[in-house]
Amino acid sequence: MVAIPRSKAIHAIRLRNQMKIIDPHVHLFDLTKGDYHWLKADNPPFWSDKTIINKNFSERALQLNSNAELTGFVHIEAGFDNKEPWREVQWLESVCKKDFRSVACIDITLNTEKFKYHLNKLLTFRSVVGCRYIIDETAVTLLSDIQVQENLALLAKYQLSFDAQFSIGDSESVQAVITILRTIPELKVIINHAGWPPKDRDSNDYEHWYKNMEFIAQYPQCAIKCSGWEMADRNYQPNWIIDIIKHCFTCFGEERVMLASNFPLCLFYGDYAGLWQLYCEHLDISSQQLKLISYENAYLWYKF
Repeated sequence: MVAIPRSKAIHAIRLRNQMKIIDPHVHLFDLTKGDYHWLKADNPPFWSDKTIINKNFSERALQLNSNAELTGFVHIEAGFDNKEPWREVQWLESVCKKDFRSVACIDITLNTEKFKYHLNKLLTFRSVVGCRYIIDETAVTLLSDIQVQENLALLAKYQLSFDAQFSIGDSESVQAVITILRTIPELKVIINHAGWPPKDRDSNDYEHWYKNMEFIAQYPQCAIKCSGWEMADRNYQPNWIIDIIKHCFTCFGEERVMLASNFPLCLFYGDYAGLWQLYCEHLDISSQQLKLISYENAYLWYKF
């Protein structure tokens, strides 16, 4: 589907014409107002380069090259205050000038009464279109829990999507997510960071990721965001991420794939504008397909 010959002429046209972008995976920080437990030096994750991101980041840091325009972004919860997650949204809506949407934190393990309380608080904010609770290695245990399933059904009832962060290379986790997709078909699930693809393309883990992608992509209420490359490899090669995006494209189709940055964590590899330039220059797809995965799909899935 995406094996279109590389065309220097097409790339030259892209560089001359300004490209519209909605970045569907951004984190902003204000260390003077939020908690951000995970950013503190004494707390995990213990990255040697954590100081690169352990600072304030406002929307003004989202600067692109002159051939691209950031028309909006989706802010993904960043640990501002997980006990009262609406505080993060309140802060964002008070400081952001660009058009944006919020994917707020919500604890999907809460009992029904507490979950509804948190949900109702979040629903008072205009920017909230979805929620995230990082499931990663606990996906099977969490998604098998009846209370969690009831809470996810409540998200669907109020037309909020669920950002799912987990490894597609783990077959049991994939099956747990598929069970949710089957039992709550009205819930829109958006997979984060391409489902954590392994950097070693010759490994069994990569083979599992590759095949499981086909299984989960069968569900039309599920989309995928391509980002987070720096989390697998601080010095990744462009060819690796292009192959990953192509496979996502092949499995999910052109209307359920979104390019994203994971800002500011993308700074572990390079600058923000450079990542979007990499997408623009290295993906051998048509200009219309690029427009879909860099702008239109995010516009629709996140209700701009």
